[in-house]
Formats: sequence, structure tokens, C-alpha cells
Amino acid sequence: MKTMAGKVQGNLAQEMDRGTAAKGQYTLWQILGIWLATGAPMWILGWLIYPALSKSLNPVDAGLLRIKLLTLGLIWEFVYAMIILFREEGDIRLATISRRFRLNHPVSPKTGVTSKRLWWWIIPLIALGALIDVGIGPLLDGIWTKLLPFFVEPEGYSMAALFAPELQARWVGAWGLLALFLLSSVFNSFLGEEFMFRGVLLPGMNGVFGGLDWVANGILFGLYHLHQPWSIPLNILAGLLIAFSAKRFGSNWFPIIIHSGQAVYFSVLILGLVLGLA
Repeated sequence: MKTMAGKVQGNLAQEMDRGTAAKGQYTLWQILGIWLATGAPMWILGWLIYPALSKSLNPVDAGLLRIKLLTLGLIWEFVYAMIILFREEGDIRLATISRRFRLNHPVSPKTGVTSKRLWWWIIPLIALGALIDVGIGPLLDGIWTKLLPFFVEPEGYSMAALFAPELQARWVGAWGLLALFLLSSVFNSFLGEEFMFRGVLLPGMNGVFGGLDWVANGILFGLYHLHQPWSIPLNILAGLLIAFSAKRFGSNWFPIIIHSGQAVYFSVLILGLVLGLA
């Protein structure tokens, strides 16, 4: 009975994919238009609004301001994803969100059948994501900024100043900092970037890019980070891994979990600061 249920669920997943391919494919200009409308608020907030509002602020307040502004941009991505969903599906009910954004168990790329055993793949994928975040990515970012020095992170744009050793005492009991970071993380790795890039865009890119739709998606994801261009190589690599996992396993829980790794790590560190354990 479980095998039959798995086959039925897998067939339904395949039918959903075929339905998406038939009626939900975007043209190249639609893809680029959605990408532009997704990124433009982040670029404006990062390069116009932030410099204008942070001129008279100390490094700590400036860092907090930057987090707040970029969080607004991420919230816009969620709102925009919901607007697109409503236009394409006619509603934004939880069942529609779950189906359209593939919030389901992984599907075998060979059989098309849902298989919970495929969840074991998340472990090596998380490990590879961590390697990109702390090893390969920063190395490529360094080469990138040496070749293109105008992409070096400007002074006052790094949020590392918030966590300087001399400021640790300031964050004891600062639950607002943790709440702000958690809010930003939820929209960054789940409701914002993942809903937009892997939920809205990726399923509609096959008509233009064919089997390389996940490659195009990962590159667009990296280039979207123009609000922090010093990290574009890292984000392209991360985007390729994340988009591949979504394409390979037919479930956006894979990219959401992989994307959330860094957020979980920093959330634990900030919790330690707030509790005075650092």
C-alpha cells in the first residue's frame, strides 16, 4: 500500500511538472523582467537609501540600519512572489503555495516517485554548501575583487563591526538584535529569495534554457546580489548548488535547508551574545 501511494504521489508530482511546463513557462524577457523587479529594490536600498541615511550614524547603528533596509528588500521579494502566484494561480492559499513552490518530499529523478530516503542527500549537500561558504567562495571573492577593485566592499558596509569584541557587552540581553536577524533570515533563505528564485523562476525557465535551467537560475541568483557585488562569485556557486538540488530532487525544501545553514550558524552565535555566553 505504501508503494502504491508513493507511485500515485510521484505520478501526481510529474503531472504537476508537466502542467507547469505547459502553461507556466516564461520568455527570456519575462525572466529578466522578474529578475530585475526582484533585485532593483535591494540595489536601491543598498546603494542609494543606505548611504543617504547612514552618513551621520556610528558604525553600530549603521550596521543595524543596513540589516533593516535589506530585510525590507527581502520582504518585497515575498510580496512580489505572492503577486505573481495570485496572477498565475488565482489564489494564494497554503495548498497552492505548497504545490506551486514544491514544498513536498523529494522525488526520485529516475522513477518520478516520492521517496523519503532521498532526504539523506541533504547531509552531503549541506556539507558542500558549508565548503562553498567558508572555503571556495571567499577565495574566489578575493580573486574577483583583486581583478575588479571597484567591487571591493566599501568602508561602513560590513556588518562585522556589529560583533567586534569590544561590543560584546552591548548585546547582552539585546533580544531585538536576535529578532531582527531571525526576521531577516526567514525572508532571506525561505520566504524571499527561495520563493522567488526556486519557487517562481526555476519552474518557468525550462522553456528558454532547457536542461540547463538550473545553471541559468544559479547565475541569475548570484548576479542579483549587486547590493553586495564583492560576494557575487560565492553567491553564483551557492546559487548553482541550491538550484541543482531543487531541480534534481523536485523539492524546494532542499534549497531552503541548504540556504539556511549560514543563518542557523549566525543565529546560534548571536543567541550566545544575547545570553552573555560569548
